[in-house]
Amino acid sequence: MGQVGTQAADAVELAVGERTVRLSSPGRVYFSERGDTKLDLAHYYLSVGDGIVRALRERPCMLHRFPKGVDGKKVHQKRIPAGAPDWLETVQLWFPRYGRTADELCVTELASVIWAVQMSTVEFHPWNSRRADPEVPDEWRIDLDPMPGCDWARIRRVAHVVGEVLDDLGMRGFPKTSGGRGMHIYVRICPEWGFADVRRAAHAFALEVERRAPADVTTAWWRKDRDQSAVFVDYNQNTRDHTMAAAYSVRGNPRGTVSTPIAWDEIDDAEPDDFTIATVPDRFARLGDLHADIDDISHRIDELLEWADRDNLDS
Repeated sequence: MGQVGTQAADAVELAVGERTVRLSSPGRVYFSERGDTKLDLAHYYLSVGDGIVRALRERPCMLHRFPKGVDGKKVHQKRIPAGAPDWLETVQLWFPRYGRTADELCVTELASVIWAVQMSTVEFHPWNSRRADPEVPDEWRIDLDPMPGCDWARIRRVAHVVGEVLDDLGMRGFPKTSGGRGMHIYVRICPEWGFADVRRAAHAFALEVERRAPADVTTAWWRKDRDQSAVFVDYNQNTRDHTMAAAYSVRGNPRGTVSTPIAWDEIDDAEPDDFTIATVPDRFARLGDLHADIDDISHRIDELLEWADRDNLDS
């Protein structure tokens, strides 16, 4: 947990573990619905420190920055800027599309998160691999993405179907709200396959969910071909360099909603707008991190790849 140290008119210093992080413009309003400030955002991340560090640890991370608050322009930042503190951990990644590399943040301690907040970061979007071997994912992400006419009740129904399929596979999934109108379920996997195979496995899983809930689910590649009231099970989120908001990441909207871990038995009662930077700290203090044991077991995806072969899915 961090504490406010010295304070000036235009800055505060936060003690975060053994580090001191200077936070400029602490009173700048970032979230217009309640008037939450940059300092409120820092205090939020301090309050869920174990959770956000666990979600980001050792993962290349894209930062979604809002220098003027979330009602202003968003900046997607991969590359750590010059002048970053020398204790900040990074990893160099190659981006073939652009023909260049970028040194991305790899969170290893809470001070890294608060430094990013100082840089006006609201959202943290990590890779599903870690810096020791960025080309080999250790996390499979199931993204329940609502189409425009899809309501939350349908997301709930599909989440339960996802849980049933995972149970049949003998896998444990860890659900969370997306911070928007969808839901994510994360599964730790053995880091033995590249992105193409993990995406194929995710695609095969999505097709099985669609078979079991055809009235609620679409896996159509093109948006124009999707039922506009369905849940798109977005297997593409497992493609290299595709990122999603981490567990405990705040989202860039005026309410300051949070992508929040929930228990499977909470799905029928959970309302996504209830999880904000104003409410999640108390929940975290009461329940702890519901993803605390996510790293305790990792699953093989051989059976899913057999499904992919059966369904003639390309990589």
